[in-house]
Amino acid sequence: MDLSVKSAENIQYMVDQITTKLRMVNTGAISPEHFSTSSYEDLREIYDLVIRKQSFSPSEMQAIAEELGNLRK
Repeated sequence: MDLSVKSAENIQYMVDQITTKLRMVNTGAISPEHFSTSSYEDLREIYDLVIRKQSFSPSEMQAIAEELGNLRK
């Protein structure tokens, strides 16, 4: 998957990977339809951070969820 290309499919992939890795229960609150390509770079940065790290503290998970909420259209 080429994440350098801004597309709805890549947004879907990144959101799915983030919610899976963080084991988010309320995935409906963070749906791929909530993100536009204008926030793609920010979403990609969050994705890269989440994929790199092995574990997250509760405060890190909260901060990531809040940032995702800020990126919603």
